[in-house]
Amino acid sequence: MAEVIGRDGIWTFDGERIRVVPNRKRHVPKLRRALGEVSIPLPAVAGVAYEPGRKGGALRLRLREGADPLLQVAAGRLGDADPYQLAPDPERTGVAEYFVDEVRHALLIEQVPEGPADRYLLPGPQVPASASVGDGTVSFDGELINFEWNWTAIEPKKAAGPQRIPVGAVAGVEWVPLAGGEDGRLCFLLKSGHVGAPSNQELACLRWSKWGIEREGGTTVLVAAAVAARLPHPFNPSQPALTPGGAGGAVNPGGAGADPDVMLRRLRELGELHREGTLTDEEFTLAKQVLLRRMADGSE
Repeated sequence: MAEVIGRDGIWTFDGERIRVVPNRKRHVPKLRRALGEVSIPLPAVAGVAYEPGRKGGALRLRLREGADPLLQVAAGRLGDADPYQLAPDPERTGVAEYFVDEVRHALLIEQVPEGPADRYLLPGPQVPASASVGDGTVSFDGELINFEWNWTAIEPKKAAGPQRIPVGAVAGVEWVPLAGGEDGRLCFLLKSGHVGAPSNQELACLRWSKWGIEREGGTTVLVAAAVAARLPHPFNPSQPALTPGGAGGAVNPGGAGADPDVMLRRLRELGELHREGTLTDEEFTLAKQVLLRRMADGSE
């Protein structure tokens, strides 16, 4: 067992999986805290490196393209919120180097290819997932994408009202953080080309600007990745998407039809994130309502 403790979390490797556990303290980016623990199977790993530095350096994990729906959606634009980087404690740099050697040896022994994966090897963020930013709130419960607009939304959105989009109607996901003078956005590209009103793709988009509180888009990328995990794989469209019951190319912990104990654990996690301030009152209330409704549906 190899373990590295850092200022922003702990990484462990048991020969088969790398567990990334983020620190819950406020200096850790909100996105990483909201994502929570990630368990990465060795076949999803392309490489690992330790970069020495004055304050302990940086440990970086590189996943195979197409292995993780979060990285697939983010396309290298997570910056400091990237969950696959760790700043080891300065006195533990030797342990970081040992960790790298252990992972590299395992990759060599198992002959894990560095090329793209043809299916998602990680399940993506847990559901329900939600984010309030810019002109509204978006949530996803594993089956439906829900949009609620606020007072800053454009008139066509206000006139159309809340939107409910089945994941089966979605052809693709576009997530773009703030860049230069361009607004950030989360858009779902629809198979029909429209929703609610003809040719108005804005009704399937959430937008935010540099003047908002959540300048980086908050946890919108988690909603984007949760939806992407349930769409056909970009490198293998014939690969079954993640179904509400958890079938398909990855395991779905906490999705519809999940074990009640798993869903209760997710409810406790949501409560902890709310108490820490990671989730706003609105995000917590919405996510809790979605989860409780799905628990009730599963008991019928």
